[in-house]
Amino acid sequence: MCAADSPSSRGVPVLAGKMRALVRAPRISPAVKQSAYLAPALPTFWRIESIFTAYETKNLSSSPRLDRLREKLNEEDAAHAGTCPTHGALPDKAVLKTTFPVARRRKRSEPKPEWLKAVPAEGENYLRLKNTVRKLKLATVCEEARCPNIGECWGGGKDGTATATIMIMGDTCTRGCSFCAVKTSRTPAPLDPLEPEHVAQAIAEWGLDYVVLTSVDRDDLVDQGSEHFAKTVRGLKARKPTLLVECLTPDFRGQASLVERVALSGLDVYAHNLETVERLQRRVRDHRAGYSQSLFVLEHAKKRAPKLLTKTSLMLGVGERPEDVRATLRDLRTAGVDVVTFGQYLRPTKRHMPVQAYITPAQFQAWQAEAEALNFKYVASGPLVRSSYKAGEFFLKGVLKQRLAEDGLGEQQNVAGM
Repeated sequence: MCAADSPSSRGVPVLAGKMRALVRAPRISPAVKQSAYLAPALPTFWRIESIFTAYETKNLSSSPRLDRLREKLNEEDAAHAGTCPTHGALPDKAVLKTTFPVARRRKRSEPKPEWLKAVPAEGENYLRLKNTVRKLKLATVCEEARCPNIGECWGGGKDGTATATIMIMGDTCTRGCSFCAVKTSRTPAPLDPLEPEHVAQAIAEWGLDYVVLTSVDRDDLVDQGSEHFAKTVRGLKARKPTLLVECLTPDFRGQASLVERVALSGLDVYAHNLETVERLQRRVRDHRAGYSQSLFVLEHAKKRAPKLLTKTSLMLGVGERPEDVRATLRDLRTAGVDVVTFGQYLRPTKRHMPVQAYITPAQFQAWQAEAEALNFKYVASGPLVRSSYKAGEFFLKGVLKQRLAEDGLGEQQNVAGM
């Protein structure tokens, strides 16, 4: 950059004022647009000056203020004339230091603890599930929410029990929670009427033992997507009665009839996430969600279908206190919730709320012990545990098989609530 190009030598306030005038103009003529490209080899300021000259000549023919600005620029041109045979002399170090301060080095983000390392997403089973998702144009919360466990769940882990969480009703949510990476919009795309059939086809191709259906919130729909949920569950059960189906649902704004529609559709586990303790609800979740409303959803689902397992998940590391968590666990047991999971909140991007604390594995074990002491039927607790993390492995080895054995159904699937 030469002296003639330097903002410090050309009058930054003058340029800034003229730039604002140009930006605020309702319409820029073709002559102005062309002038930006006619002389790319010229110094930066001369190109900018040509734009202003064309704009002023075309649109702002003359005014006392513009005349004074032109005189000021001419004086500055004369003062710097002859300083460089081609582009003028380079400014000295002092000018560079005051005009162009060295940008501060971006602060490195704090590294995550070692215990938060996940299994890489690879393997034959993982690739097969991924290809089917693309082919049938399905969305999975594993991908949309950037879940760290996608490789382990889709790959089946060491025991080979693959689990996938399919997100129905599109990939765009009508709510905006401060922890969630899913896209948001007030007017998402219409529902795909073929989606329930596509989901059933995908599950048949995958040969899964356990599937989790979840969805974005669809406050734009009259029934908020409850019938779409129920139809998908019925389609899955019709194709494979022994398939275990979990539905991780929205709160349906606490409307009892919509909760019932899903609870009585034939699923095995009704899940709805409380996400965090009561004190932090407004900080963490969308304003349309709520602690009491979510508790009601879980309690009402259990009331209408007593054989259902009800399940919720809590994120830790968002600013909760031990007494907050203990109060939440007591409220969940009062609502009849059977299963609770604890996991570490991980910030998806810098636009989302920051992590307040990284909970150690020992602390997660302590919370698991406290929850089990309250007689939850099953507790999963760990840094990388998510609501549907390895759900098939956990449940197939535990609660659901025990329930089937108690009912004397063996390998036959019990259709809850029908």
